[in-house]
Amino acid sequence: MKIAVLPGDGIGPEVTAQALKVLDVFAREGMALEFEHALIGGCAYDATGHPLPGATLALARDADAILFGAEGGFQYETLPRGLRPGDALLTVRRELDLFANFRPVVAWPELVGASPLKAARLDGLDLLILRELTGDLYFGEPRGVHMENGVRVGINTMRYDENEIRRIAHVAFRTARARRHRVCSVDKANVLESMELWREIVDEVAREYPDVTLEHLYVDAAAMSLLRTPQHFDVIVTGNLFGDILSDEASMLTGSIGMLPSASMGDGKKGLYEPVHGCAPDIAGRDLANPLASILSAAMMLRMSFDQHEAAARVERAVRRVLASGYRTADIAEPGTKRIGTAQMGDLVVAALA
Repeated sequence: MKIAVLPGDGIGPEVTAQALKVLDVFAREGMALEFEHALIGGCAYDATGHPLPGATLALARDADAILFGAEGGFQYETLPRGLRPGDALLTVRRELDLFANFRPVVAWPELVGASPLKAARLDGLDLLILRELTGDLYFGEPRGVHMENGVRVGINTMRYDENEIRRIAHVAFRTARARRHRVCSVDKANVLESMELWREIVDEVAREYPDVTLEHLYVDAAAMSLLRTPQHFDVIVTGNLFGDILSDEASMLTGSIGMLPSASMGDGKKGLYEPVHGCAPDIAGRDLANPLASILSAAMMLRMSFDQHEAAARVERAVRRVLASGYRTADIAEPGTKRIGTAQMGDLVVAALA
């Protein structure tokens, strides 16, 4: 099983290194894991003049799974479109047709005190945000900035066709069948025609899953409900833009965006696994980043791409044991806990796996 390792920029290399420590435990136990590293993002631009070298894309195509860190940096924000670090990740998603982004949101009992919400609202919280990943404003045409009557105009196009909506809806309902049989579709159908179509197609797909309950929420109401009644949700399915925003909001339910893993999947077993957080250049290289989202992303890889369900569960249990012992990185530290750095957190999870 070949894993393309793309650490990227900022804290990406630091957190990815800890996930690799965990995966290496299983490799030493005999699991057939092969790792190959490549450049992506700002570091790739610095080295080659492009954020996604051809060799990196070829490796991503050839691998059975991709472990990604983070991309970006303030110094790259003025580069032309197509050469910015974020364009590399968008291209990988599009070229590999990784259209379904799974973002689990779990309130770990050990971290309830780190969340700004009251503990009673978080008890038993376990929801999944399923974000459509290859359409919407991120890819729609026309786009760009141009002059109209002497005034600069910026354009982005929210575009979905029914096939794009239908396939992500099917993933949502199939996923809900393995969970608590509830789907909440989030849109803005009251003002956006593309979202009218979204709602219509989701309703059509829902008829094929009579055992799953469907509800619809406008995105503004969904944002409010995530904070007011988060335990109400099971599977939330939504578009690219809304999914991006809602999952960052939901990260605060867990106490930190450093706790949210993700998996981007297509029609097969191949997936791209990454922590939801960004490159965080302000703390890069300072041994401050929380690697648990990257480690939990590796657990998702073991489960979803390699069918190694017990290995994935072992990783998750190891993370819980470390948290139960009171160890915390800076983002989830509370009074009375033991504050540690990125590398030590990775070492403790490895030790707990034993």
